[in-house]
Amino acid sequence: MNILVLNWQDIKNPLAGGAEVHLHEVFSRIARRGHGVTLFCSAFAGSRPEETLDGIQIIRRGNRHLFNFAVPVAYGRRFRHAGFDAVVDDMNKIPFFTPLFVQEPLVCVTHHLFDRSIFKETNALIASYVYLAERRAVSLFASRRTPFIVGSPSTRAELVAKGCREEDVSVVHYGVDHERYRPTGVPKNPTPLIGYFGRLKRYKSVDHLLLVMPALLRQIPSLRLVIVGEGDDRSRLESIVRDVGIGPSVEFTGFVSEERKVELLQQLWCKVTTSSKEGWGLTVLEANACGTTVVASDVPGLRDAVKGGETGLLYRYGDREDLTRNVTRVLTDTALRETLTRNALRWAADFTWDRAADQTLAILSARASRR
Repeated sequence: MNILVLNWQDIKNPLAGGAEVHLHEVFSRIARRGHGVTLFCSAFAGSRPEETLDGIQIIRRGNRHLFNFAVPVAYGRRFRHAGFDAVVDDMNKIPFFTPLFVQEPLVCVTHHLFDRSIFKETNALIASYVYLAERRAVSLFASRRTPFIVGSPSTRAELVAKGCREEDVSVVHYGVDHERYRPTGVPKNPTPLIGYFGRLKRYKSVDHLLLVMPALLRQIPSLRLVIVGEGDDRSRLESIVRDVGIGPSVEFTGFVSEERKVELLQQLWCKVTTSSKEGWGLTVLEANACGTTVVASDVPGLRDAVKGGETGLLYRYGDREDLTRNVTRVLTDTALRETLTRNALRWAADFTWDRAADQTLAILSARASRR
């Protein structure tokens, strides 16, 4: 097969997140199996216009602000007559409305719908634009009976509720790179250490974790928090740290190498995920694979990635007392923490990128064969 993938960013983009990890892990495996994969995405400072990475031909044009307008132009000029068997629209952020112009068999990959959570991220004007565009795009895909690939049962249920047919939405779970994310003998930190891993975005609600730190420190004075990742919410979060007076107990690392990330995940006593909504919970499974349990908000995506009470604990999103109580339980109850950790290791072992690639390729092949 010859496959064209459309996405805002590629794995090398400094703003890449879980969606880009998923894209790269799945489609690099599809490319290694002899299929052609071309990714069209936005450019970034210092990027090459074109390169091949792990078998994926990457073509970069436009920028992160207007890339959605570059997609139909590039498709008409370069891709429409290039002999692609299928086109994958990786719908993330502002949609491309591909059913309006793509001629080849089309499959939509979406990790989660922003829906009203976008209003937590940006001002009302931009949020309204994204909200309405997303609703219109989903309606368009549904009316054309476009197959969807989603990462969790929660996202599947949301798409069905918005008018998609159940048979058109397939759950393909994220995988874990078990060669990289695994216990390597790095011991837990000598004193309690918790961490957040991911992009620093408002809808991720990292401020909730910072605001409960004073209460946690009153119970566990030696507690430290490490925040790993980068994003446009960092300056606001650093201001909160100063305002509540928890500077000595909090460290912002920014981006770290994969090796350092794995080391930190093993050192944590508990990983905390506070997001208002997710498509799955990639860093949850990565932490589990490294032998670390998780406290996460009970929201779509995360409630699928965390088996509440078995592999980690779920708390009511936005409830600071519940968040404080659950983190305290994990940190102070050694038997509970060790049980959750054992279960988390077994749970993470079931998720592989090879299986995700197999399932994705089967869906694409079935779609292309109907042409």
